[in-house]
Amino acid sequence: MKKQSLGGDGNMKTRMKIGLASSMAVLLLATACGGAKKDGAAEGGAQVAEKPKEPYTMKILAAGVKAEEFDERFREMLKKKFPHITVEYFAGGKGSTINDLIASGNTPDLIRTDVPTLVSGYIDLGLGYDLNEFVKKAKYDVNRFNKVFIDEILDVGRTGALYGLPVPPYFPQALYYNKDLFDKFGVAYPKNGMTWDELYDLAKKMTRVDGGTVYRGFSSHPTNLLRDNPYSLPILDPKEDKLADPARWTVLFNNLKRFYEIPNNTIESTAALDSQAFAKGNVAMMTNQHSVYLVLPPELNWDLVSYPIMEGAPKLMPQRGPAYWSITSTSKHKEDAFEMIMAMLSDEVQMEDSKKGITTTLSNTEIQKALGKGHPVYGKKNMEAINVYPPIPYTQKRQAGLTDIPGVTQQNLLSQSFMDVAQGKTDVNSALRDLDEKLKAEVAKQKAK
Repeated sequence: MKKQSLGGDGNMKTRMKIGLASSMAVLLLATACGGAKKDGAAEGGAQVAEKPKEPYTMKILAAGVKAEEFDERFREMLKKKFPHITVEYFAGGKGSTINDLIASGNTPDLIRTDVPTLVSGYIDLGLGYDLNEFVKKAKYDVNRFNKVFIDEILDVGRTGALYGLPVPPYFPQALYYNKDLFDKFGVAYPKNGMTWDELYDLAKKMTRVDGGTVYRGFSSHPTNLLRDNPYSLPILDPKEDKLADPARWTVLFNNLKRFYEIPNNTIESTAALDSQAFAKGNVAMMTNQHSVYLVLPPELNWDLVSYPIMEGAPKLMPQRGPAYWSITSTSKHKEDAFEMIMAMLSDEVQMEDSKKGITTTLSNTEIQKALGKGHPVYGKKNMEAINVYPPIPYTQKRQAGLTDIPGVTQQNLLSQSFMDVAQGKTDVNSALRDLDEKLKAEVAKQKAK
């Protein structure tokens, strides 16, 4: 039998098979590349441009935060990420309170809420909206925040509703000191990790009269010092209509009172004035919050260390919690609003905040350690003092169903009670009994409304 040549019938069949296979491969490839209109691609592989999003205005209310601060921290970033959205910003104040905006038909989409007014200024107005659905949909990790801040807003809602996400800053307590006065009198500077007893001994040493000038060893902001105390002790009892734990309040009052009994360390006429005394330059030390809103004179040579530890109290840092970004139930742009919240609370934005001295709400230690690094004043200070101790848990709230008193009213009553003690008008026990009666009277007023 003769061998078939390459031009024979067998070769023809082989070539037909190869051609058929090649055609099918080309067809399959064409189908995969161009036949399915996927991800904006048209037939033949041509790309179709995404339809531009409809432009609209997002209304944001951040009461108490100046427009300049909002613009510096957020506006440009939001403009880049959401070019189709125009942000209309309200800083609160006359004509733009939440009630004003509702009345004028300008109910915001986003509100900067806080715990003391979350119920009265958000939930009771019918604006409360649970963010859990968006957290779940976006697989957003709320564990990136410091746990105490998330726990607090969950507690306010009582139902497990997440009414907001914590926005910087929060307000941790610290001990400020005047370096020039310590240098003048040859006394070693305060250190991180001091106790209240060590602080008291130092205050006595630094209180003196020199050249006819009275130098005080210590001042404070009595209102926030007592309110944001190392026991997280509430003023009004969470379960009963009375002062919470008078024995603990006795300890707190006595601890602070002794500083104002040091000769020549007399407290000012009001709590506010005592908080401002350090700025005058003749006070050696002051307890107060670290806050970018606390402005000290540029000529004052100050620094800070960690807040003193009280015996019997946890080694944690007393603090006033942050505000929260909340979405209103009436917003027609909830999904975009949540995306904006995520953008404003991103690691990148919070890192920039931290460098400016704005305390982060995240548990990210890298961002915490960056505190003040890019600030002309804080960059030269011992800002590590803020991170020596973790933030203390929030103050326990009133049980559901019990009549409450506005937080501002409670803290004002507390502050005045201590001022009466510090100024020698009454003793601690009498002041606390009087405070208990005043709280009960305020509860009765609220019940009568």
